Formats: sequence, structure tokens, C-alpha cells
Amino acid sequence: MKAKGNKKSKINIVTLGCSKNLVDSEVLFTQLKGNGMHVSHESEKDDSQIVVINTCGFIDNAKQESIDTILRYVEAKEAGHVEKVYVTGCLSHRYKDDLEKEIPQVDSWFGTNELPRLLKTLKADYKHELIGERLLTTPSHFAYLKIAEGCDRPCSFCSIPLMRGKHESRPMDELVLTAKNLAAKGTKELILIAQDLTYYGLDIYKKRNLSELLDKLSDVEGIDWIRLQYAYPSGFPMDILDVMAQKSNICKYLDMPLQHGSSEMLKIMRRGIDRPKTEDLLAKIRDKVPEIAIRTTLITGHPGETEEMFEEMYDFVQKQRFDRLGVFQYSHEEQTHSYSMPDDISDEIKQERTDIIMELQQGISEELNQKKIGNTYKVLFDRKESGHFIGRTEFDSPEVDNEVLIPASQYVRVGDFSNVKITSATEFDLFGELA
Repeated sequence: MKAKGNKKSKINIVTLGCSKNLVDSEVLFTQLKGNGMHVSHESEKDDSQIVVINTCGFIDNAKQESIDTILRYVEAKEAGHVEKVYVTGCLSHRYKDDLEKEIPQVDSWFGTNELPRLLKTLKADYKHELIGERLLTTPSHFAYLKIAEGCDRPCSFCSIPLMRGKHESRPMDELVLTAKNLAAKGTKELILIAQDLTYYGLDIYKKRNLSELLDKLSDVEGIDWIRLQYAYPSGFPMDILDVMAQKSNICKYLDMPLQHGSSEMLKIMRRGIDRPKTEDLLAKIRDKVPEIAIRTTLITGHPGETEEMFEEMYDFVQKQRFDRLGVFQYSHEEQTHSYSMPDDISDEIKQERTDIIMELQQGISEELNQKKIGNTYKVLFDRKESGHFIGRTEFDSPEVDNEVLIPASQYVRVGDFSNVKITSATEFDLFGELA
């Protein structure tokens, strides 16, 4: 029998939380592969000697999922299936001291900015020549491109700055190089992400520079779609809409978390904008890019949210008719400004308000989808499942938005574009046939 030391250890990376965490895992994955290591992402087998868990610490449900995952691999370690368990990411960054005491079986804990130390622990070198290179864990035809880290916004409820630090833009030439490398490997859609896309460039270029970045990325050969996620409404740089209108490969899509529809609650949330200014911004965006699909997220049950404030939010959603909408229930986060306020709204009321908004949105979404019947759209196909090929239009982001389904008898290739005529629609799905 060979001794353990003669065999390279298998490393399994487990990713929890948002797309920004996924990008961090892909960077780690790329560095480990570049060191010649045997590494997998979210292997279903417990056949890896080392497990690295990239955690989320954003809200209560996400924190619990991260802790449950850590405990699951700690049990695997105690049963002899795993030799080492390392934990990184937001939960580890924020609660490291407490977690070390509570779960001592974990071999080491790492913060969000400690990639070099994690690599060293895994006996790998940080390879600067791999900057701009990415091995994807998503299907190769789309990739998330993180253009900045951290956030400078003072939102009362948000713990992201505690875990990710101040806003730090990635240099434009590095992002363009990454985009070219991804395109060369077959990526057709880039999904730009950051805690706040609209702040891009202020730190390194001394101005909001997202429009110039979009212009350069849109010139990368092979990139058919560029999608914008997580734009902040206050100080929104209107010049990005000019680029969106001019460049055919920039999706007419904008993910802008607005959080609430009551001016009083927006003030409590420290959002730096009120409802009239928000509505004026939305009107200007829709005027400049008439076909644009706007996605937003809202929060129910923030401390101090009265029934009147909630009704204002309902009215806001009813009037704005967002193409896509999600709702989070408020999570009482330590060290945030809101934590100083009593969490005075019960879980039952938070859930009830969430359900009311989502029921309203369901009706809006169905009405908007019904109007698409008979139209033909360019669709990027993501997968084949349950007798259908399933894809998305430019107005839809992976995993969170509507999908387009065609019968599997009408063959398309996953990762390719096809024109689809819509024949029927439900609240959140479109059905069609190849045009």
C-alpha cells in the first residue's frame, strides 16, 4: 500500500451564498489547478482529503446554511472520510473568533481577503501570472465578472462592509483581459457584479467609470451579452444608459435593489434617496432605454416599518410594474446601524408582507408575459431538462429570472443562441417554438 504522503491530496471546494462568492471560489480553483493540484467544485462524493468551504454570512438563513455545511463536513472528518476542513468567506471573516471556539474541529479559518494565506496552507503558490485567468464552475457559455469588491454605502441594515471592506475597483485592463480569456474559452455572456456597480472607478480613476468599462468590454470579440447586476439608485451614472442604447451586446436589463417604496423607511434605511427621486430615476431610465427590463429587490419587516409604510411599498410596486422582483425579510445583523433599533416586527408579519408583495408581483409578471405571446426573441439555452430545452432572453439573468422552454424535439445546442417565437406564458415562464 502506498503511503499517504506519496499521493496528491484531493481538494473539494464548496461554495455557499451569492455569485460574488462563486467568483472567489473560481479564483481559488484556478490557482490550485495552476499549482497542479487535484481539485473539484462541490463534489458529491466524500472522497476528497481536504474540503474548503466558502461561506456566506449575509442574513440569518444564509448563516445557518453555512454552519450546517461546516458541521456536515466536520462529521465527515470525525468519521474518517475527510482529513482537513478549512473555512473561508464572509461568515468566517465576520465570526472567526466565535466560530473557532464553537467548532474547534475546523483546521483553520480564513477571511475574505486571505487568499494568499489559504493557498499557503494548502501548499500552493499564489501565481500572479494567473490574474485574468478563470476556470468556471458555471456552464462555460456564461460567467460572472466581479468588477469591484466591498462597499462604501452606509445602508442601515447591511453587514457587507463588515465582511468585504471598503469599495475597491478592479483595474479596467485586468477586467478586459479576463473577458478576452473567457471569450476564448467559449463564454458568450458576461454578468457584471459588485456590491455596487455604479461606484466603479471612483477609487482608482476618481470618477464613476462604468460607462467606459462597458464600452471596452462590449468590443471584446465573442461576447454577445453583457448584463448589469446590483446597481445603486443614489448617484446613478446616467451615461451607462447611453452605452446600453448604442451597443447591441449590452443587455437591456438592470438589476437595481431599491429596498423600499416609502420615503420615511428609505430614510431610516440610510439609502440616500427618497421615493419621488427613485420614481424620477426609473422614469428617466425607461425613457432612455424603452425596452429595458428592471429587476429589483425589497425588504419587508425592517425595524419601524408601519402598516402605512408597507402600504406605500405595495403602491410603489403596483405603479412601477417591475419586470422582475424579489423580496427579503429583514434580518437583524450585529454591528449594523439597524441593530440598535428593536427588531419589533414578528416573523409572521414579515412573512405575510412578503407573501402579499410576491402575490402582487406574480400578477404583474403574468400580465407582462402574456403580452410577449406571438413575439420572437433571441434566447441563450442553458440546459436540457424534463423534456425541454431551457434558456433565457436578454431580459433574464440565470437562476433568479424567467426562463424560456421549448420542446426537446426541437433540437438546439446548449450554450448556443436561437430565435424563439413565444406561444404561451405563465407567471414566470415563457413557452415557445423555434422561429
